[in-house]
Amino acid sequence: MIAPDEITTPAAAVPLQVPLWVWGAFIVGVTLAIITDLKIVHRTTHEITMRGALRMVAFWVTLGMLVGAGIWVTLGADAGAQYLAGYLVEQSLSIDNVFVFALIFDRFKVSREIQPRVLFWGILGAVLMRGACIAGGLALLKLFAWTMYVFGAILLFTSVKMLRSGESEPDMDPSRSRVLRIMRRIIPISESYDGERFFTRQAGRLMATPLLAVLLIVEVSDLVFAVDSIPAVFGITQDPFLVFSSNIMAIIGLRALYFAVASLLRAFRFLKAGLAILIALIGVKLILQPMGYHAPPFVTLSVIAAFLGGTIGLSLLFPARTATESGTTSRNEPEQD
Repeated sequence: MIAPDEITTPAAAVPLQVPLWVWGAFIVGVTLAIITDLKIVHRTTHEITMRGALRMVAFWVTLGMLVGAGIWVTLGADAGAQYLAGYLVEQSLSIDNVFVFALIFDRFKVSREIQPRVLFWGILGAVLMRGACIAGGLALLKLFAWTMYVFGAILLFTSVKMLRSGESEPDMDPSRSRVLRIMRRIIPISESYDGERFFTRQAGRLMATPLLAVLLIVEVSDLVFAVDSIPAVFGITQDPFLVFSSNIMAIIGLRALYFAVASLLRAFRFLKAGLAILIALIGVKLILQPMGYHAPPFVTLSVIAAFLGGTIGLSLLFPARTATESGTTSRNEPEQD
C-alpha cells in the first residue's frame, strides 16, 4: 500500500543530487560564453544583420542543446527531458519579450547600432534577477506546499490573458513608465543620447542619458515576464539546477532571438494561442502535482514539442492574408467582358 506522503511527492519534485562540479562547470561555461560575446563578437558598435542574427541564434541554440546533452549523459534521461521541456517553454515565452523590446526601442528612438549593447547588459541583469527569483520561488515551494496552487493559478490567469489579447502587441507606453518617472526624481536625465554611453557630462554635471532609462525599463519588463515564465518551468520540474540551467540558457540567447525574428513573429499567427493553451496545461499539471498526479518527463516534453511544432506548422500552412492580398487583388485582375 502506498503511503500518503509518497503520493504527494512526485518524482520530478525530488531534487537531483547534482554534484558541485556540474554547477561549477555550467556557471563557468555560461560566464565564458557571455564574455566571448561581449569582448570578441560584439566589441564594437554596429548594426546586426539578419544573417549575423541567424548565426547568433544557431550558436546559442546549439549551446543550449549541448547543455541538455550534457545533463542527459551526466544526470540521466529524465533530467535531460525535463531540461529540454523547460528550455522550450522558456524560449517560447520569450516571444512576448521580443515584442516589448521592439516597442521600447521604437518609442525611445534607439538606433539599431546601439540596441545590441542595451540588450547585452539588459540580459546580463536578467540572468542575475532570474537566479534570485528562482531561488525565492523554490524556497517558497519547499516551505509552503500550497504555493504550487498559487503558481498554477498564475499560469491559468496568464493563459486567459494571452488568449484575450489575441495577436495584438503589448498594450504599454514605455515613455510613460513609472520606472522612468521614479528615475527622473533620483537622477537628472539628459535630453539627448551620447552614443552608446549610459552617463554623460553636460556643463560639468554628471547626468544619465536616455539609454540608461531604456536599460532599466528593459530590466523591469523582464522581471514582469519572469512572474509568468518561472512558474511555468516549476510545472515541469522543481529541481534547482534544471530550473536554473534551462531558464538561463533560454535567456542568454534572447538578444539573438530578438534580432532574428522581431520582424517575422507575425508570420506565426497560431503560435500565441497554442502557447496560451500549453501554459494552461502546465498550470493544471502544477496544481495536480501535490495531489499525486504527475506526467513522466518524456510525456511532458513530447506534449510541449507537439504543441509548439503544430502551431508553427499550422501558421505556415495557413498564413494570415495581408491587407494587400485581400484588398487589391481584385483591382489588379483584368476586367472581363
